[in-house]
Amino acid sequence: MSIIAAYMVPHPPMIVPKVGKGGEAQVEKTIRSYERVADEIAALNPETIIISSPHSIMYSDYFHISPGRHATGSFREFGVADVSFNEDYDTELTEAICRIADRENFPAGTLGEKNSLLDHGTMVPLYFIRQKLPYCKIVRLGLSGLPLTDHYRMGQIIQEAVNNVDRRVIYVASGDLSHKLQVYGPYGFAPEGPEYDKRIMDVCGRGAFGELFVFDESFCNKASECGHRSFVIMAGALDGVDVSATEYSHEDVTGVGYGICSFIPKEAPSGAAPDKSRQFLDIYLKRLDAELEDKKEKSDEYVRLARQTIETYIKRKEILKVPEDLSAELTGRQAGAFVSIHKHGYLRGCIGTILPTKASIAEEIIGNAISAATADPRFDPITADELPWLDINVDILSEPEDISSKDELDVKRYGVIVTSGYKRGLLLPDLDGVDTVSGATCTSLSLIEACRQALAQARQ
Repeated sequence: MSIIAAYMVPHPPMIVPKVGKGGEAQVEKTIRSYERVADEIAALNPETIIISSPHSIMYSDYFHISPGRHATGSFREFGVADVSFNEDYDTELTEAICRIADRENFPAGTLGEKNSLLDHGTMVPLYFIRQKLPYCKIVRLGLSGLPLTDHYRMGQIIQEAVNNVDRRVIYVASGDLSHKLQVYGPYGFAPEGPEYDKRIMDVCGRGAFGELFVFDESFCNKASECGHRSFVIMAGALDGVDVSATEYSHEDVTGVGYGICSFIPKEAPSGAAPDKSRQFLDIYLKRLDAELEDKKEKSDEYVRLARQTIETYIKRKEILKVPEDLSAELTGRQAGAFVSIHKHGYLRGCIGTILPTKASIAEEIIGNAISAATADPRFDPITADELPWLDINVDILSEPEDISSKDELDVKRYGVIVTSGYKRGLLLPDLDGVDTVSGATCTSLSLIEACRQALAQARQ
C-alpha cells in the first residue's frame, strides 16, 4: 500500500473544549473542518497515522523520530490532565524509515529523545481523530533546522518506507500558520503575517508543493510561522503523486493562523511510474543548479578564489597556494575578510577576520574560506557531495571606525562591531532580516553569546 491521504492541520490547545472553556467557539470553522478531517480519516481506516509536529523533539541538524512501542500524554500543561492519550507506535514502520535514512547517510533516526511524552502538536490532531477512529498505530517525528530541501527528502524517505512495509498510511502535517496576524494577538502584528497565510493557503489549496521552496527563511521568521517545515515533509511524502487538494478553512481571529487542507492521491494505473511533473525536489534542484552555475560564471575574483580554496581543501586536503594571476588588489593589500557559505538558502558556514591577519587579502580569503567550510563550530564540516550546491560570498572589511551614536549607522551600508569585555560580535551590512539599526546592534550582542555557547559546546 502507500500513503492514502494527507492533511494539513493546526494545533491550538484551546480548540479542545476542556482547555478552551468556551473560548473555542471563536474558531468554530476550524472545529467543523477538523471534524470533517476526522470523519474522512475514519472512513479510510488507516493502519498507521504519521504525524510531524513542530513541538516534538527538534534538533538543528537531525530529524528525531520517537522511539519505543508506546507513548502517553495529556493536556496537563494547559490545566487539563483528564484529556489524555495512550498511543502505540508502529515500530516496524519506524525501523523501516531509520534503515533508509542510514543507507542514505541522512540525519534522521530515534536517537536523542529528551522527553517521551506526547506534545500538543501531536495530541490536538489525535483529539479529533480518536473520537472517530479509536485505534490505529502512529509514527511521530519532529522537524529540524536543516534546509527545506532536507525536509522534503525526509518525506521521500517516509514514502519509500511506507511502500516497503505495505501499510495503509495517512500523513498528518501538524502546524499553525503565522503567529503575527492581529495586533491584539499573543505575538502582535507583522505585515509578513497575513501575507504568509495568504500565500501558504493558496499554495496548499492548489497542491502546488513546489512553491513551498520559495518561501524565504527571513520572510518565514518575520511571519513567525510554525508549520512550514511540517508541510514540506508532507509534500515529500507525496513526491511524484498527483493529488486532489481541497482547502477546508482558514481563520485568523486569535492572531494565529489556522489552516486545514486535504490532499487525496488520484487513482493511477497499477505499476504506473511517478508523475515527473510532481517530483518537486528534483525540479527545484535542477533550477537551483542552473542559477548557481550562472552565478559562478559571473562571480568576481574574490568569490572565485574562495570557491577554489574550498574545493581544493575538501577534495584533496590541500591548502591552495596564492594563484599567480590575481589582481594587485588581492595580492598587494591587507584587510579583514569574511567568507559566508550558504546551501539551498541556509547558512552553512561563516568565518572571518575584522582586521588583517595575513600578508594579503588573498591569503586572508584562503584562510577564512577553509575555516568557514570546516571549522565553524555551529556546523559539521562541509563534505565533497555538498560542493556543487554551495553559494559563496566574500566581504572585504574596511578599517573599523568608532562612532558616538547609532544615528551614524546605516544597516544597508555599514556593518557593526559590538564588544563586551574580551568577546566581540560582528554583523555584516545588508543582511536579510536586519532592517533597523536597533536590530543590527541587538543581533551583534546576541552573536557574542551565541559564539560563546557554540565554542563551549565544541570543547565538550
